[in-house]
Amino acid sequence: MDIQDDYRRGRHVVSALHVHLVFVTKYRRGVLTAEHLDFLREVFAKVCTDFQARLVELNGEDDYVHLLVEYPPKVAVASLVNSLKGVSSRLLRKHYRVRTHRNHLWSPSYFAASCGGAPLNIIRKYIEQQRRPN
Repeated sequence: MDIQDDYRRGRHVVSALHVHLVFVTKYRRGVLTAEHLDFLREVFAKVCTDFQARLVELNGEDDYVHLLVEYPPKVAVASLVNSLKGVSSRLLRKHYRVRTHRNHLWSPSYFAASCGGAPLNIIRKYIEQQRRPN
């Protein structure tokens, strides 16, 4: 596979944006089963598609999920997260009798970290080594 295949190409931009997300259930209640995680994988993938993003990986335990999402530059991570959490909570409660606290599956907070590409110290050195004006 060519390294160029990892880049998303648009009309005026070339990008490679990935975000690592972690959602925790409300009060860390252990309500998610393996079946629920499989269902969430489909739901999260559909929501990502709606944002022209791609769910790269998903896994979790009974009280949290980790997602790796590749997304275009025009997407705000906060908007993506709001849709991912809202749609998944609604559909999971609709299809399964998941124990929630006042119809809230997820904690209102989340973890998000940009990832992929070279480490920051390598990028910093690369930029420092660019030609300087005389």
